[in-house]
Amino acid sequence: MNLRGCILILIAAVMWSLIGPVSKFPLEQGIPPLENAFWRALFAWILFAVHAYRMRAFKIAPKDIPSVICFGIVGITVFYGSYQLAVQGVGAALASVLLYTAPAWVAFMSWLFLGEKMGPIKLCALSMTIIGVVCVSLGPQIFGTGKELAFTWFGLMCGLTSGFSYALYFIFGKTLFSRYTTPTIFLYALPIGAIGLLPFFEFHHKTPTSWICLITLAVVCTYVSYTLYYVGMRWLEATNAAVIATIEPVMAAILAWWWWDESFDWTGYLGSMLIVSAVLIIIMEGKIMSRVLRPQTETI
Repeated sequence: MNLRGCILILIAAVMWSLIGPVSKFPLEQGIPPLENAFWRALFAWILFAVHAYRMRAFKIAPKDIPSVICFGIVGITVFYGSYQLAVQGVGAALASVLLYTAPAWVAFMSWLFLGEKMGPIKLCALSMTIIGVVCVSLGPQIFGTGKELAFTWFGLMCGLTSGFSYALYFIFGKTLFSRYTTPTIFLYALPIGAIGLLPFFEFHHKTPTSWICLITLAVVCTYVSYTLYYVGMRWLEATNAAVIATIEPVMAAILAWWWWDESFDWTGYLGSMLIVSAVLIIIMEGKIMSRVLRPQTETI
């Protein structure tokens, strides 16, 4: 495994883990979550536009315009917006954990729409994801641990929606991201997504701290992180990169505890471990199956 690629993917994942904890600063100062998402998309668009200009990568085939518009709405408006609403409703730590239900959504949609087989490994991972979500949301009530988590059911649904919309990156990845550079796609998708957010919030006064956080979300957590991730992918297999990226919810939980005193009870930590483990199982499914089948093929 290439060390340079590992380091770049790791840095990108740590940057993504900042999204929830950093977003809470403007949220605590009265900035609506969807305004957070808007400024993140707008400032990141400026950076990707400059990047695309320097690469001279502007062209999009007419047949791909509907896909770009759809990606802007789903991948930016819905994804960015629902994640910010989840941070407000359930906290930065739980929002990051719920985001990582995305691989389970991918497995389910691949079975439902693409006809892919739902083998025992995927079924196990899906079951672990469902149990994990139940543990982090209903664990205190079910097991009577005495610690009630501060979350709203709307926030919980937004967290699951962020995971679902993030999973759709897989669908677009098979079309758009395989034909265009990342700056080219975000050059068009980000302004579409930002415009899609505009009708749902009113602009509020922002302190210097809020502006710094909003700029950080765009520069560090979006532009730089995506750039480093895709550069790192040049030296790593997609499976290895995805495994390394699962450090994101772990780091988000640590930062949320450090900055905002967020913590789970034992059922929450158990649920988080189940969800992250399910992610790793789905990612590693191909390698697991090849190891299981190899001895059989060698004896034939």
